[in-house]
Amino acid sequence: MKKFSFSILKTDSGKRLDVFLHEKMSGYSRSFIQKLIKDGAVLVNFKPAKMSHRISASESITVSVPEPKSATPKPEDIPLKIVYEDSSMLVIDKPAGMVVHPAAGNYSGTLVNAILYHCKDLSGIGGEMRPGIVHRLDKETSGLMVVAKSDKAHISLSKQLQKRTLTREYIAIVRKLLPMESGEISKPLGRSERDRKKISVQTKRGREAVTQFQVLERFKNHTFVKVKLKTGRTHQIRVHFQSLGFPVLGDKVYGGVLTQEEKNIGIEISRQALHSQYIKFIHPETGKVMEFKSNLPEDIEEVLRILRGL
Repeated sequence: MKKFSFSILKTDSGKRLDVFLHEKMSGYSRSFIQKLIKDGAVLVNFKPAKMSHRISASESITVSVPEPKSATPKPEDIPLKIVYEDSSMLVIDKPAGMVVHPAAGNYSGTLVNAILYHCKDLSGIGGEMRPGIVHRLDKETSGLMVVAKSDKAHISLSKQLQKRTLTREYIAIVRKLLPMESGEISKPLGRSERDRKKISVQTKRGREAVTQFQVLERFKNHTFVKVKLKTGRTHQIRVHFQSLGFPVLGDKVYGGVLTQEEKNIGIEISRQALHSQYIKFIHPETGKVMEFKSNLPEDIEEVLRILRGL
């Protein structure tokens, strides 16, 4: 662990704590410094302080920077719901709340960590951080994923994904009533110009994105839909529906946060109501058509029961 100590000069008095440290600690991003402050690793006069704290010449600051974590994910004994497995691949029903692969802020507890424990040999095409991962699901999206064990399987499944012969269907509950029975949303997607953590249809460098949907059931203020992806962009379903004014229920990022009215009728879902329900592809070794379907998770079933008035 590295330790830093700073004495405050009069010329620095009045600066925000995070701004001051970003100026003094070269090589560390402001977001990293802000996380250190949130984690209590920054002490002002030996006490934790907020990042908005205005420093003064009478104060002393100490910062404890933890050693960087290994970039290589480690096997972890995490339970997996395996729908199918053979020597070249496996199909997993991922729970909501599980991150697919390690990234900043999520270096453990991911699907990759669990797969590395379960499978001793995985396709290396995805690299150290994403071994075997052919496609991904958002953290709070549940449902079916296919994982490659061998490089041959990874190449085959990736080609099927590119040629759009690997079929993926989702179910979602969106807010408000879709006026059409079925349709297609074709809007390029890219990083938002305003918030780089978000995806948007309003972007200068968008990539083709096509989402097909079919209405399954309508309620008073919500619509239950089946969704088929023709492309697989980040946050595609969530952003496409939000762009039309029909955000996915429970989506905290793209406008689906539960309203008081929804809470009043008993809806308590803590994530977006989006589930990867069906997947179909050609087996990389046998050439056989493989199809898998996942049951709706209990939290989405409960929302449907409430909306149906059962």
